[in-house]
Amino acid sequence: MENFYLFVLMCIFLIILPGPDTAITTKNTLTVGRIGGLKTALGICCALFIHTSAAVLGLSAIIVKSALLFSVFKYIGAVYLIYLGVKTLWSLKKKEEALNLEMNTKNKFKNTSCFKQGFLTNILNPKVAVFFLTFLPQFVDSGSKTFLPFLMMGMTYTLLTAIWFLLYVYLINQISTFMKKPKAQNLIEGITGTILIGFGIKLALERTHN
Repeated sequence: MENFYLFVLMCIFLIILPGPDTAITTKNTLTVGRIGGLKTALGICCALFIHTSAAVLGLSAIIVKSALLFSVFKYIGAVYLIYLGVKTLWSLKKKEEALNLEMNTKNKFKNTSCFKQGFLTNILNPKVAVFFLTFLPQFVDSGSKTFLPFLMMGMTYTLLTAIWFLLYVYLINQISTFMKKPKAQNLIEGITGTILIGFGIKLALERTHN
């Protein structure tokens, strides 16, 4: 493959850009705590591993080229993001639950819900598949075999994502004392819920690739 270090640099810039993954990780870190944020990040990375495998095996190409399959993934992902956003905004109306948000959420999500949210948010986003198929080939020699280079780049992207979210969750958790105050948390959850709905609507309105 060509320009590996440039690839790594580009990945870093792309990973730190706010998106649905960042929004759901922020929400779960604030409401569940550090463990919730880490479970969410683990779910995201597992989904990225599947996207990598799909790209290597050529399944992503089938999804991107099929208008029907792309639309199915797109709308399922959009509905799920909107659902998470609405659910987040709805929780703001329950004042008593807001006062005990951390305890209630920990009891509710103590197993794998945060992992599932991170996993589904990423895996149901067809734009990730499009990203792998449009971004990775730019760093592979034309005419060369793509299996190992794609695998290497996909794993590198997943590893960098894991490192970023480890740091991000740690940072959010460190300042959570202020951010978990009722007023601050209501504001943050309101913004996060709105962002998730916005991402869902944006994804639903994306033009279908033929």
